[in-house]
Amino acid sequence: MNKPQERTEILIGKQGLDYLQEMHVLIVGLGGVGGAAVEAVARAGIGRMTIVDHDSVGLSNMNRQLVCNHSTLGQDKATAMGARVLDINPDIQLNAHVGFLNKDNIESFLDNGGFNYVIDCIDSVACKAELVSTCQQLKIPVASSLGAGGRLDVTQAEITTLDKTYNCGLAVNLRRKLRRAGASLDYPVVFSGEFPIKPLPQQPVGTDPNSLPRAVNGTISYMPNLFGFMLAGFVIKQLIDQQVTT
Repeated sequence: MNKPQERTEILIGKQGLDYLQEMHVLIVGLGGVGGAAVEAVARAGIGRMTIVDHDSVGLSNMNRQLVCNHSTLGQDKATAMGARVLDINPDIQLNAHVGFLNKDNIESFLDNGGFNYVIDCIDSVACKAELVSTCQQLKIPVASSLGAGGRLDVTQAEITTLDKTYNCGLAVNLRRKLRRAGASLDYPVVFSGEFPIKPLPQQPVGTDPNSLPRAVNGTISYMPNLFGFMLAGFVIKQLIDQQVTT
């Protein structure tokens, strides 16, 4: 064979590869989880991808984020990750969007995107809830990452549904917001039931004097990336299985 997707074709066949080529995946949030999800989706042969992040690459990202190298410090994460994706697959149709999705723009962004699946790797619970509830309203499949910070044990990471999660403060807050929005909690997430190690006390983050203090979680190289790869694997398998049933 001697082509980029030869090992993938052994698993899913040429028909499967051709099907993935027709798919459009949106990944929102390009930190440790999102960057790994982007990488896995790009290498699997998805034909179209839209990636979204409003942040830039910082030195504190180095311990866990694939987008972070010394050569990318200071760049927009979407721009830097987009360049990485095109270096992996120059033929992919890529939209790297530098910006923030919120209640003011999220419905039009999703409604006009033609997305087959959305992978939610957003840190902000409010924006996360907006994304998930809007996807559900528009009947776009969505899967979310919950909290990978403060955790070390890879054996406790799993894919389940939001209503079945535990020991995760992010999940508690997300469930509350989704209930208020009338959204379903029965949708796929990756989470860990490991009791998290306590974060640092609340403190200002970044250089913005108007930013609210927040607690900073400890992170390690492998856990956010594991979450991202698990999410990507779940979504790709869902798309392949969908091909069989359509």
